[in-house]
Amino acid sequence: MARWTAIDIPPQHGRTAVVTGTGGLGFEDALALARSGADVILAGRNARKGADAVAKILQAAPQATIRFELLDLASLKSIAEFAERLGRMRQSIDVLINNAGVMVPPRRGETEDGFELQFGTNFLGHFALTGRLLPLLRNGSDARVVTLSSIAARAGAIGFDDPNAERGYKPMPAYSQSKLACLMFALELDRRSRANGWGIRSIAAHPGISRTDLLLNAPGRFSLERIMRTLLPFVFQPVAQGALPTLFAATAPEAKGGAYYGPDRMGEVRGHPAVATMPDAASDEAAASRLWRLAEELTGVSFSTAPVERVTRV
Repeated sequence: MARWTAIDIPPQHGRTAVVTGTGGLGFEDALALARSGADVILAGRNARKGADAVAKILQAAPQATIRFELLDLASLKSIAEFAERLGRMRQSIDVLINNAGVMVPPRRGETEDGFELQFGTNFLGHFALTGRLLPLLRNGSDARVVTLSSIAARAGAIGFDDPNAERGYKPMPAYSQSKLACLMFALELDRRSRANGWGIRSIAAHPGISRTDLLLNAPGRFSLERIMRTLLPFVFQPVAQGALPTLFAATAPEAKGGAYYGPDRMGEVRGHPAVATMPDAASDEAAASRLWRLAEELTGVSFSTAPVERVTRV
C-alpha cells in the first residue's frame, strides 16, 4: 500500500461503476475509473453540472465510457427511479461509490421526505440507494460498495432520540453524526454481506482534508472552514490526492471488506492511502444494528426482503 496512487489501479475493463456526486471527489473518482477502463455512471442532481463533468472526462480520456444519470439523494422517489432505470440498463454493478454529500449548512434544512438535510442526504440517501441496487451488486464480479466518511466522524454521536435534529440543530455535530452513520453503515453492510452470502465487499474511506468546493460553498462567508481554506491552503491536499483512499478501496485487490482507509500523514489530513483510525463509536455493533433498523424504518428500504412501507413522519 506504500505510496499507492491512481497509476496502481488495476485494469477495470468489463466493470461497471456507479459514482454519486459530479464534482470534487466524485469527479476524480469517475475520471480515474474511466481512465482505467470501467464503464462509469456518474450520478448527481444537477443535469448541467453532470453533462459538464462527463464532457471534461471525455476530453481528458477520449476512450472513456461514461454517462450521467439524474439522482437526487435528498429524495427517496428520485433514488427509487434511478435504481429502476439502472435495473433496465444493467444486469450487474461491480462498484458503487457512495460519495455525494452536504456539509454544515448554517441553518437546518430538510430533504424532500422531511429528514435533516445532512443525515438524510449523506446517510439515509446512500443507505436507500445501496439497498435499491443490492440485486445488481449481488450480480457483480468482486462487487464493492465504498462509502465516504470523514475525519469529522471522530466527533460524531448518533442521536437516536432525535436523529433529525428537530430539537436543536448545530451544523457540525449534525455533519459529524451523518459521517459516523456512513462509517457504521459501511461496516454493518460488510458484516451482513458475509453473514448472508451476498458476495459484496463493503469498505469505508475518507479523503482527509481536500481542496473541494464542499467546504467553500456550504458554510457562511466568514465561517471557520472558509477562513481556514483561505489562510491555510497548505493544509488542503489536491482533490485527486484526496480521492486515492476511495479509489484504493474500490479497486485494489488487497483492500479488505470491513476496513476503513484514509490518508497516512498529518493525523490523516493528507497523504497516500493507509488504514484509517476507527472511532470507538463505529465499532459498536449493537448501535450499528440499531441504526440499520432505524434507516430501514425511515426509508422503507430493506436489504433482505421486499421494500416495506415507509414510516410517515409527523
